[in-house]
Amino acid sequence: MGKVQVGVGPFARRPDNSAFKQQRLPAWSPSLTPHTVLPIFYSLSLVCLLLGVWVLITVQNTHQLKVDYTDAGSCGHCLEMRKYPTNATTQCNCVVDFNIPKTFLGDVFFYYGLINFHQNLRRYMDSRDDAQLVGRKNSLKAPSSYCEPFAYDTNGVPVAPCGAVANSMFNDSFTLRYRLSDGNIDVPLLRKGITWYTDKNIKFHNPKSNTTLQQAFEGTAQPLYWQQPVYNLDPVDPNNNGFINDDLIVWMREAAFPNFKKLYGILNRAYAPFSQGLPAGNYSVHINYNFPVQYFQGRKEIVLTTVTWFGGQNLFLPIAYLVTGGVIFIVSVILTVVYVKVGRDGKNMEE
Repeated sequence: MGKVQVGVGPFARRPDNSAFKQQRLPAWSPSLTPHTVLPIFYSLSLVCLLLGVWVLITVQNTHQLKVDYTDAGSCGHCLEMRKYPTNATTQCNCVVDFNIPKTFLGDVFFYYGLINFHQNLRRYMDSRDDAQLVGRKNSLKAPSSYCEPFAYDTNGVPVAPCGAVANSMFNDSFTLRYRLSDGNIDVPLLRKGITWYTDKNIKFHNPKSNTTLQQAFEGTAQPLYWQQPVYNLDPVDPNNNGFINDDLIVWMREAAFPNFKKLYGILNRAYAPFSQGLPAGNYSVHINYNFPVQYFQGRKEIVLTTVTWFGGQNLFLPIAYLVTGGVIFIVSVILTVVYVKVGRDGKNMEE
């Protein structure tokens, strides 16, 4: 008889005769007995419950106040005015009063919030030109087709920045005032440094030019519903204009949910009486009311909040830990009762 050749015919697909390929490696097979499983279950439930209580206490140490100003105070007439596109460029100012019952200690963050505004729609998120936003000259006056129908104005002039995201930029502005018996004090807010480092220094750049910023944007038009061109978004600070404007960068980072808030400013604690935080008392917010919400049946609000190492006031994670720990504990008790009733010691599982 002829010799069998390995790797020929029916032996061609046979794995090598090695410990790994023939599955002869040493292995550990745990013996799952009640004496080993039940302590693990009880330990997991205890860890989850302790984490839940710890995070819950941390969250409760944060303070948060929301003020819906859509039609509050004197803002009702502004809401009515913004129903008509012909009033889009007409100034409307209003005031909303509110009270802070307890001092907000530490750093206080001022957010604006939108309800029922869907920034997470795919077509909306794609409607931008990232090459234009990093300052590439060839993209500045030749917007991407993704920006349509917000790539050119009615005269065919390219829009900068183009797209639906930039076109819908939130443009209300706020002045927060602390009301005292002898007068009002403007609450100082830091309006710069509110963006992510990667956004400010990598994803957004102004066009490189040896001339002024206004000249760098010559030959472009501002978005349809903007009241100021991109090179004059911040008349006070010339270094906060163009594509590197903090408010623009914050808005261009799309929110994942229809109800969201975005950072507007941070309390400047260098001045009295705000060195320790935001004192309890009466406040008013003076609003330059521009952003319309009736088209998407939305609402607008301001949010004042403190933060901890865990972040802002969010009860989801502590509740998730507590529920998970409770469920594991109930399952542990059930398994313990079954084990006591049946009376097995688990040795039969080793066979």
